[in-house]
Amino acid sequence: MPIRREIMNYCVIIPARYQSSRLPGKPLIDLCGIPMVVRTYQQCIKACPSEKVYVATDDDRIKDVCEVNNIQVIMTSSNCLTGTDRIAECAKYIDADVFINVQGDEPLFNPRDLELLIANMEKYPGEVLNGYCEISNEILFRSGTIPKVVFRPDGRLLFMSRAPIPSNKQQGFDKAWRQVCAYSFPKEALRDFSSVSEKTRLESIEDIEILRFLELGWEVRMLELSSDSIAVDTPDDIQRVEEAIKERSFT
Repeated sequence: MPIRREIMNYCVIIPARYQSSRLPGKPLIDLCGIPMVVRTYQQCIKACPSEKVYVATDDDRIKDVCEVNNIQVIMTSSNCLTGTDRIAECAKYIDADVFINVQGDEPLFNPRDLELLIANMEKYPGEVLNGYCEISNEILFRSGTIPKVVFRPDGRLLFMSRAPIPSNKQQGFDKAWRQVCAYSFPKEALRDFSSVSEKTRLESIEDIEILRFLELGWEVRMLELSSDSIAVDTPDDIQRVEEAIKERSFT
């Protein structure tokens, strides 16, 4: 049975910051002839109407590329602490009850995952939603660029870390899960998130913004999504993504 798409008043925002500390200019990196942020957008509009999708940026170069590709753009402050703070700023300008965040560095994002997020907004109204999938090998488990997830049996997040968790006494890899960078935020949660003037303690240590919601007292419900995504954080990731694009026959 197909998932209903017009459930609540929602929008999808792709935050795209040019000044990435690890990979400057990341949203505009060419991936088999198409800028990364455009590829992410193209995946999103396979799951929802294009008029619901925006790119949020603080850089005119990204804005220009989006406009050439008929993508709606919202210009935001260059002082946003995180991508989620950028989403919160957009909430001041867009009339929506729920804001879905798909990271701009997810050019292989599975549209079915967006459909699942949209469907679960109704199942879990008023809750922060985030995606996860199982980690398939120890290399990913040990990677410091990949947030690992531990959660309750009902899916509520306990903690997220760049460290290899959960682990055993021998610090070995048994079973683990990683974050999929797709989120759903009620407007009230975004308002609370952006009310602080600096990153919260655990958020700052781990450099994982979803932890701010936990520290502010919000529950975060994790949804199992596909493992198709490959986030682009390093130059090596660019090659991995381009190989995947060719294998999957993406245009």
